[in-house]
Amino acid sequence: MDKKCQEEQFTGIIKFTPPLYKQRYQFIKDLVGKYKPKKVADLGCADCTLLWMLKFCSCIEVLAGLDICASVMKGKMHRLSPLPGDYLQLAERSLTITLHHGSVAHKDPCMLGFDLVTCIELMEHLEESELKKFPEVVFGFMAPSIVVISTPNSEFNPLLPGVTLFRHPDHKFEWNRVQFQSWALETARCYDYSVEFTGVGRPPKGMENVGFCTQIGVFFRKYPQTSESTQCEKPPEAVYKTVFKVVYPSLKDEKYLQNAVVSEVIFTAQIIKRSLLDRLMSEHEEFNDDPTETKSKFQPSMKCFSEDLGKLVVEQSMEPFVNGSVVYIPLRTIFSFPKVNRLCGTFEKLCKLIAGKVTLSSDGSAVMFNTEHENEEN
Repeated sequence: MDKKCQEEQFTGIIKFTPPLYKQRYQFIKDLVGKYKPKKVADLGCADCTLLWMLKFCSCIEVLAGLDICASVMKGKMHRLSPLPGDYLQLAERSLTITLHHGSVAHKDPCMLGFDLVTCIELMEHLEESELKKFPEVVFGFMAPSIVVISTPNSEFNPLLPGVTLFRHPDHKFEWNRVQFQSWALETARCYDYSVEFTGVGRPPKGMENVGFCTQIGVFFRKYPQTSESTQCEKPPEAVYKTVFKVVYPSLKDEKYLQNAVVSEVIFTAQIIKRSLLDRLMSEHEEFNDDPTETKSKFQPSMKCFSEDLGKLVVEQSMEPFVNGSVVYIPLRTIFSFPKVNRLCGTFEKLCKLIAGKVTLSSDGSAVMFNTEHENEEN
């Protein structure tokens, strides 16, 4: 039976609101919001629900999941793929999500360099031999800045109807608060971490002495990891099998950034061109008795700029103008628009990104449009 379904069956009478598993995930989201880690790994990620929730956290750039059961991950991993909207509205941050099949009792270099590692309801599923290796793998080898471990509090079990020994048939043990805190404090001491204890799933009123339904330990590494500590032993060979990897489209990717900039430049230039031609047409009609004749023979050849767009002009050379049947929109004018400016950062970057993608004047200082199509439409 699925872990969450089994849990809901036993905790339903207690009426945890929101459900207990959601409270655990929310605890992690709140922690991410507070410490802003860029790289997060979830050990024992199961159906990838926590990873799916964390992919929406804007600070995270790398997400990794590890589980001993590949079929469970594969059944839900499609939720981690980008949606159509992710390609239409590109994020400014990069995001890579990877899922690995393997055991937390084994070391693999793909799990190095993470800021936060979560182990949510994982420990109680480990065999005794795996549990002995677990601290060295997570705290000694991976050595992230923060580790979060949650596990059932066995003192709460008498309040859960139907629980005779353990909450789930796959549990190898369930610790009370003294047992968990003793293990956590000793682990923290051995690997130079501090640890804070808390939990989720408050007991009913009058039963506060049993503690939280889920007990949580939050470990903080005391000292930054040095290059010497990471090189003291030969890196192990890869033992995990990668079952899923996706890189989200983002403005960090030069290819996507270039497409976004070119589209925005053309869009902005079209707005400026349309405003310029409308103004020219309006002024030209004031001096012509036959508006129909004006539209059919209109060939603007003077400089003109709309009043609203004129506010963006900071020097004379930035004014768009018409010469014969060609409209010239200076790149400096386009760059002054907030969205273009934000996308490119510098004028030099703008020039580099649109090179060969947009029709420019001979000196490369302006975007060019032909007005003949405008006349045909009018």
